[in-house]
Amino acid sequence: MSTANLFAIGAIALWASLAALGVALTHVPPFLLTGLGLLVGSLIALPLSRFDWRQWRIPFGTLAIGVYGLFGFHFLLFIALRHAPPVQANLVNYLWPLGIVVMAPLFLPGVRLTVRHVVAALVGFAGAALAILGTAGEARATWAWGYLPALGSAFIWASYSLLTKRVRAFPTAAIGSFAAVSGLLSLGCHALLEPAVTLSAKDMALIALLGLGPLGGAFFLWDAALKRGDARQIGVLSFLTPLLSTLTLLAMRAEMPTPSIALAAAMIIGAAVVATRQR
Repeated sequence: MSTANLFAIGAIALWASLAALGVALTHVPPFLLTGLGLLVGSLIALPLSRFDWRQWRIPFGTLAIGVYGLFGFHFLLFIALRHAPPVQANLVNYLWPLGIVVMAPLFLPGVRLTVRHVVAALVGFAGAALAILGTAGEARATWAWGYLPALGSAFIWASYSLLTKRVRAFPTAAIGSFAAVSGLLSLGCHALLEPAVTLSAKDMALIALLGLGPLGGAFFLWDAALKRGDARQIGVLSFLTPLLSTLTLLAMRAEMPTPSIALAAAMIIGAAVVATRQR
C-alpha cells in the first residue's frame, strides 16, 4: 500500500471517532467545544512546520475556504448530533463522499456527470432516507430537524474539498491557520451566544483527544494524502468512514446494528464506490 493511502487511512480512522466524542461531550456548548478542539488541533502545525510561521501564511481567499470548511462542517455536525438520533444523523452527514462526486462538475472544469453518477446519487440518498426512518425504536422513527444540519455539514465538507482543488497549492502546515482562525471564531461565538460552563478534567482530556484526532491530526493526514496520491483512490477509501463511525457509535451505546441501519450503510457506501469507480 502506498504512503498516500496509509495517510488517508489514518485520517479515516481518526474521523471515525468524531461522532462518538461529540456525543460524549453533549453537555459542552457546541461553539465552545468546536473552538477548543480546533485550537488544540492547530498546534500540530508547530512541529510540522518546524516552528516556521511562514508556512502558515496563505492568501485570504484560501483561508476563507478553510474556515468555511472546518468551522462550518463541525459546528453543524455537533448540532445535528444533539437534535437527531446519533446513528442516523451520522449516516446523513457521511453523504459528503457522494456529494463530492455529484457536485464535482459544478466546481471542477472538465469534469462531467454521467448516468452512472446520477444512479449512484439516487441510491445514496435512498440510503440516507432509510437511515433516518428505519429504526428499531418507535420513538426514533420520526423526522427531526437535526437532520437538516447533518445534511448541511455534508454539503459544506464536499464543497470545501472541491474548492481546495481550485486554489494555489499550499503547505500542509497551513492547515494550522484554518484550524486556529476557525477555533477563535468559535470561541467568539461562544462568548456572545452561549452560557459559561465549567469543564471537568475529564472534559478537558476528551477535548484534547478531539483536537489531536478528528479536529486536528486528521486534517493534516488528509492533506498529506491528497498531495501525494491519486485522489480517486483516496476518495474510495474515504467511504470506509461512515461505516467505521457508525460502528463506533453503536459500540459506545452498547447497541447492535439493526438490519435497516446495516442496509442504509451498505447503500450509501456502495453508491459512492460505484460513482467513483474507474471504467
